[in-house]
Amino acid sequence: MNILNKKKIIFVTATRADYGKLKSMILALQSDNKFSTHVLVTGMHNLKLYGSTYCQITKDKIKNVIRRKNQKLNDPMDKILLNTVKLFSKTIKRLKPDLVVIHGDRVEPLACSLTCCLNNIKIAHIEGGEISGAVDEMLRHSISKLSHTHFVTNTIAKQRLIQMGEKTQNIFVVGSPDVDLILSKNLPTEENLKKRYSIKYEKYAVALLHPVTTQSKDLQKKNINIFFSTIKESKHNFVVIYPNNDSGSKIIINHIKKLRDNNFRVIPSMRVEYYLSLLKYSKFIIGNSSSGIMEAPYYGIPTIDIGNRQHKRAKIDSIHNISFDKKKIANKIKTFKFGKKFKIDKYFGKGNSSQKFLKILRMKSFWKINNQKQFIDIKYNIKKKA
Repeated sequence: MNILNKKKIIFVTATRADYGKLKSMILALQSDNKFSTHVLVTGMHNLKLYGSTYCQITKDKIKNVIRRKNQKLNDPMDKILLNTVKLFSKTIKRLKPDLVVIHGDRVEPLACSLTCCLNNIKIAHIEGGEISGAVDEMLRHSISKLSHTHFVTNTIAKQRLIQMGEKTQNIFVVGSPDVDLILSKNLPTEENLKKRYSIKYEKYAVALLHPVTTQSKDLQKKNINIFFSTIKESKHNFVVIYPNNDSGSKIIINHIKKLRDNNFRVIPSMRVEYYLSLLKYSKFIIGNSSSGIMEAPYYGIPTIDIGNRQHKRAKIDSIHNISFDKKKIANKIKTFKFGKKFKIDKYFGKGNSSQKFLKILRMKSFWKINNQKQFIDIKYNIKKKA
């Protein structure tokens, strides 16, 4: 195929989490000669405090990586938004992509979707239609309204996008792309995992707490104190992962740095495959991370989901949502500390998302989708007042 006829596609990754979602899709497209793929690597990937995870991407043999810094440590989210618009505007004017692929609910995909919208460039949004708490939900739905096509995890997410006025034909149910990795038979063994990251515990849980940006600083501090004091008092073994870089992350990291007892192993960041193995061999995960909602159920391990950040995202037996209450958290840790397996739940897909994605992008009809969006009304029987 003539290289001039290839569809040029830019993937945008700004966090270790969204890279885990996009990786299988990037690899699927870059192995197909109908596409020319480029990957913009920005956000917390370029911050040393969070493990400089851009290195992982180059090790994964991802081609045409464009590394751009959009922030300094502790920059506010609005400044990151502005910086990302500026750098992405330059990127798309140089590369002139046919499609930009973005994931989820972060500041960077919002900035990129705004920039594409104003430059008449087609956008594909991965995992829209989800619900959660905090600012994430507002960003996610905003990105969906700016996007032309949607690749969602299930029919429930599809229905939400239809409620938001999106065209049914432009919504594709493919499952969550990280399930492709979750169910991989090539994940690191428990022995290799523990050797690489010096984890000496036979039994452990994963602790991962993110800031909740829609809460007041005082409430955030109170909840963070409750979380760390309770896991310390439990005397259970925990592998603690650094949070994302949202406003408030500094408070959480300061708490983590004070965890000096032998029952804590602190790891700022992990390679995607090793993190999945960490979950797979753990007794439970505690905190407010989406990995407790979307990944943990595939391994049958319980999730102690605290607060409203992921509240109502999925109704799965292994997920136990509780408030930031010291007694409730302590009781749940006691319940699951010796390990309890739940029935594996494939709510977010069956592990073939990247192939579905590739198949759809190979369809001529996909590229004929109009860049001019229209709001699709749902007809309701609303009685007019007399």
